[in-house]
Amino acid sequence: MIFCQKLQKQAAPMSFAPVPGELGERILANISAEAWKLWITHQTMLINEKHLSLAEPEARKFLVEEMEKFLFGGDFEQIEGYVPPSSN
Repeated sequence: MIFCQKLQKQAAPMSFAPVPGELGERILANISAEAWKLWITHQTMLINEKHLSLAEPEARKFLVEEMEKFLFGGDFEQIEGYVPPSSN
């Protein structure tokens, strides 16, 4: 178990760094598998809603910046009109 910085609770870790380099190691040490799954969902919405092409360096740079803000705290990009499902 690790203390997940995103969820602010003890949670199951990921089994490998999800991205290469220092950022990947930081994510592996501080972000749970559950929080990473939340990022993947958010990233998919960003790609679809903003019509991002991952072939473009600017789009990849934008996603890395948003990933850091989303996972480690910051004012990350929200999808206009999106309302998360209620947890009833």
